[in-house]
Amino acid sequence: MLKYFTAVLLVQCITIALFFAITRTDLENTQLVLTIGLLEILFSVLAAFWFAATARQRYQQELETVKDVHAREREKIRVNAERQKSKIVKDSQQQILKETRRAHAGASFKVGAAFAGALAFGALMLYTQFVTFGLLILTTAGGGLAGYLARGKQAALARKKELAVQQRLQSAQLK
Repeated sequence: MLKYFTAVLLVQCITIALFFAITRTDLENTQLVLTIGLLEILFSVLAAFWFAATARQRYQQELETVKDVHAREREKIRVNAERQKSKIVKDSQQQILKETRRAHAGASFKVGAAFAGALAFGALMLYTQFVTFGLLILTTAGGGLAGYLARGKQAALARKKELAVQQRLQSAQLK
């Protein structure tokens, strides 16, 4: 703003000086009056160009400032979106893991109850003198239980490995 004020003040001072130069001379000397008038017009045009250049420079500075502000805001939005995305992924993975554990626990209880029932039925058959049929049921139930326990152990190891991989990925993303 101070640039414009100085320029306007300078134009006014020159205009006043040229006006006094015209009033001090003989107005009948038209060549001198025209020369001073042309000087005033020339100076006014130069001042207008000066104002335009100053305004254009200020506009460019303001534009660059706004671009920088928008670029910073855009980067903040991207970072926040990435954080939210990773948080949502992490929460959904935990939810899936929680539901999987709950389902496995329910299934394990049911399978355990079925094996216990089979063992009880096999023991009852042995007790009631159906030895061959009782041994067959006990052997089948024992083999099924051993296979189920082995599969459960393998699934637990696989989950442990998956969790370790997920934790490494999350720690790599945070870095």
